[in-house]
Amino acid sequence: MKILAVDSSGLVASVAIVEDENLIAEYTVNYKKTHSQTLLPMLDEIVKMTETDLNSIDAIAVAKGPGSFTGLRIGSATVKGLGFALDKPLIGVPTVEGLAMNLYDCKSLICPIMDARRNQVYTGLYRFREHELQVVKDQIPIAVEELLTTLNMIGEEVVFLGDGVPVYESVIKEQLEVPYSFAPAHVNKQRASALAVRAFYYYNSGLYGNADDFTPEYLRMSQAERERAGKAGSDNAQ
Repeated sequence: MKILAVDSSGLVASVAIVEDENLIAEYTVNYKKTHSQTLLPMLDEIVKMTETDLNSIDAIAVAKGPGSFTGLRIGSATVKGLGFALDKPLIGVPTVEGLAMNLYDCKSLICPIMDARRNQVYTGLYRFREHELQVVKDQIPIAVEELLTTLNMIGEEVVFLGDGVPVYESVIKEQLEVPYSFAPAHVNKQRASALAVRAFYYYNSGLYGNADDFTPEYLRMSQAERERAGKAGSDNAQ
């Protein structure tokens, strides 16, 4: 089973090819350029370097959200195009679950946080039991203070990762009452290889579709949509 995985849900762009228990190639970039500039060249590079025939791919995995609205749209357009061209199934993996897979078999509660702006994060809570990722709380947008209150109530040691860590590190240090740590650089952002590994679980569970069916899951409205809704509400009130 060979999976091509793409993650452009956050600041990082990442592409990987994983075949069974082997990571064939991974290309991850966290530097300035937009995903529209980097994603396809990265994909082309690992295909060339590994002499991979894309027709040999069994399925295509993508971070389906939450995350950056622009990044999710770019990732969606990329995999839908590939899915149509190659006639391969698409596996949408929740972004936060993909992040949690970075910390395989971690003994602490895993709390990925992605900066959702306006003092909110996209997050979920996960733990490993018998080498399998377990969802403690499914991914949601939530105020940072509310998340920290929840973690204090759970009362377990927790490890944080994701692009929300540098944004809210000081708040975590001030308000969290349980033992905690921050994941190191090599596993603290999105990695397409971790996403691919989680995609095997979804594929084996029959949870996949095709290019026609796939849509990103934003979890909340974009700023433009909120502004339109606010304007419509104002106009209706007049």
